[in-house]
Amino acid sequence: MNKAITEGLALMPPPFSAGLNLWSQEDGLPGHPTWASSTYAAYVPADQDFGGCMEVQKVSATTKIRCFQNIPYQPGMYLRVTARVKAVAGNLCSVRIAGWAGTGPGTPVPGIVTEGPAVALQSYGAVVEVSAIIGSGNRPGVTLVWGRSPVFCHLGLDLTGANGGIVRIDDITVEDVTDVFHRTMMDWVDVRDYGAIGNGIADDAAAFAAADAAAQGRTLLVSGGTYYIGSNLTISNPVRFEGRVVMPASARLACTRNYDQETYGAAFGDEAEGFRRGLQALFFFTDHVTYDLRGRRIDLAAPIDVAALAGMTSFAQRRVIRNGQINAVAGSAWDTVTVTSVGTYSTSQPDRLTGVANVASIPVGARVSGTGVGREVYVTAKNIGSGTVTLSQPLWAAAGTRTFTFERYRYMLDFSGFQSLAKFEIEGIELQGNGVASTILLPTVGETFRLSGCVLNKPKDRGITSIGSGCQGIMIDGCQFLSNEQALAAQDRTTIAINVNANDAKIRGNRIVRFAHFAVMAGSGHMFIGNHFFQGDDETAGVRRAGVIFTDTNIKTLMTGNYVDNCFIELSNERDAAPEFQNEYSFGGLTITGNIFTVNDAAPWFRWLVITPRGPGHYIQGLSVTSNVFRTVNCTVDRVDVTDETWSTLDRSRFRNILFEANSFNGVAQVTMSPVVLEHAQNTVADTWVLDGSAYMPFAGRARCVASVMPDGAIRDGANAVQYAQPYAETEKGTGGLQAYLRWPSAVKGKVRATIRCDNPS
Repeated sequence: MNKAITEGLALMPPPFSAGLNLWSQEDGLPGHPTWASSTYAAYVPADQDFGGCMEVQKVSATTKIRCFQNIPYQPGMYLRVTARVKAVAGNLCSVRIAGWAGTGPGTPVPGIVTEGPAVALQSYGAVVEVSAIIGSGNRPGVTLVWGRSPVFCHLGLDLTGANGGIVRIDDITVEDVTDVFHRTMMDWVDVRDYGAIGNGIADDAAAFAAADAAAQGRTLLVSGGTYYIGSNLTISNPVRFEGRVVMPASARLACTRNYDQETYGAAFGDEAEGFRRGLQALFFFTDHVTYDLRGRRIDLAAPIDVAALAGMTSFAQRRVIRNGQINAVAGSAWDTVTVTSVGTYSTSQPDRLTGVANVASIPVGARVSGTGVGREVYVTAKNIGSGTVTLSQPLWAAAGTRTFTFERYRYMLDFSGFQSLAKFEIEGIELQGNGVASTILLPTVGETFRLSGCVLNKPKDRGITSIGSGCQGIMIDGCQFLSNEQALAAQDRTTIAINVNANDAKIRGNRIVRFAHFAVMAGSGHMFIGNHFFQGDDETAGVRRAGVIFTDTNIKTLMTGNYVDNCFIELSNERDAAPEFQNEYSFGGLTITGNIFTVNDAAPWFRWLVITPRGPGHYIQGLSVTSNVFRTVNCTVDRVDVTDETWSTLDRSRFRNILFEANSFNGVAQVTMSPVVLEHAQNTVADTWVLDGSAYMPFAGRARCVASVMPDGAIRDGANAVQYAQPYAETEKGTGGLQAYLRWPSAVKGKVRATIRCDNPS
């Protein structure tokens, strides 16, 4: 590039043959004396080495020779000034390239060096060439670094040293040598050409901004060096990093044309720091909603507090990170913080512990355990002044003062600092916990967090944790959850893939391998569709644990097309501060349709459907179990359903709207149905026929309804005469109300098909 050619810039000063009146004895400014008026200078037309040249006698400490011509100066352009000089008589002096730099208004630019290194003349008649390169950037080979401020300059040379000597000076040349530093066809702009220092100390933010403004679609090149950027910086053009930047934690780098991990990793010289900075910028873009890892792996040595990184606690616009792997590297930063403290729980304040000792040391986000505490209860907030801890869920049997344990797991992506976060998405990311870190902690409050096509691999303690209502409407689609405890027996595992506190979770098409539990679900309105969760082990007649646990009673939830493998579905009310029935919705609101249920090498007492009431008086209202397949491998189980009566039992006299039909049973000793169609043969005459379908009834249900009775053949009396009278039914008869009676007007015998239900369908 030569701007004298490309832009017609007049860079060359006039030859001495044009007149010494064009040359100044000072800085070349208007009014400064010319050399034409000096008795110590003359034009020599025919020097044997130079042809026409200027002869001057040095009579002052510094003899200046400057052209009056305004030579243009531009950032990014590099000028080489050259002079050929020889001593002809008198004392030998030194010579150096020098100049004067001016701003647009014509004032001198302060703080820059305007003289090059001096070269001593050693003998008479020997031609010495001196030169210097002037430019804006601090580059190797640039003699005078002038930055971006000058607009024009007056160039020439200085004679220094001993006075009295006479020298001759050939015409001074000024040429554009930018192509010494840049390619001939340059499609980029280097930040150093706009004043960037790159020493890691000087703030280069203004130079970066100026270079970006000048790029106008060309690539911004950050050449080798370490550049300190002390404030927020937006780069609007494509950018390429050969050097790296360092920035305060609160300062943001926004690369609007190269917003991806490859760019940010190069910008900060470290993949992990690049990821943090790219994620930080994601919350401040208006023209980008996705941060792409470009398939790269990021090694994390510590959790990322996303809210602290972003510098905000509330955000409600869609943002996405996608396409890569985040890998936890072992270290003390992942260690669980465990605190044991005494606190008081009252059912009148079901979401709070009061009088908590040493409350300051209890971390927000810690899991709470202790007597009467259900599964997956967390600290949502704390108040040091009042000594209280806010809980994510009530405790079912913890009233009074007792000792609790608080465990704060460490998560690779920790969103808990957000008091409100909506529409955040993670797509196609593998989170490698490696048994040293948990993976995702959701915001305290929020909605529609979405995970799609991700792999949560070997989380240490938890996969996705909710400590508040940030799980509202969560969507988990097409993900894999791979336990770090696969080699352990099922009963020895402690890791949990998911917990939810709020409503309307959509959990679809996921594969979950050998956790203690797949999901612990509070709230209602959930959908489990097409998931395969298996929790078996290699034990013979091994223990099997719950795969999905619903901790509220009436859950308004469907489970469709899932593969429930070596685990069971449990309904529990362990999040109820008053777990006894109190005129509320009881267990139900669940539709289980078209699922595969299987178990291997289990004990006969294993069940796939378990209800665990924590207080008396509860019943089932609204349960549909239809068109499922139940099958065992290498074992036989007694039946598919059970009520766990460890703490209480169900009120079976209140069962309503239960449908348990069209299921397939293989390796199950006793099938479960309601309604069940019984074929009853009465071989001796009696006026009361006892119908017993109790073995079929789900959850040991009673015979609450006889929906129909149809004779199969003639009904005959003791004389074998056909009788046409109809019976009436009495329900909930016999021990435990398990039987139904058919009452006939007289003693008869025969066969009927009767439909009996365990519920009142109305």
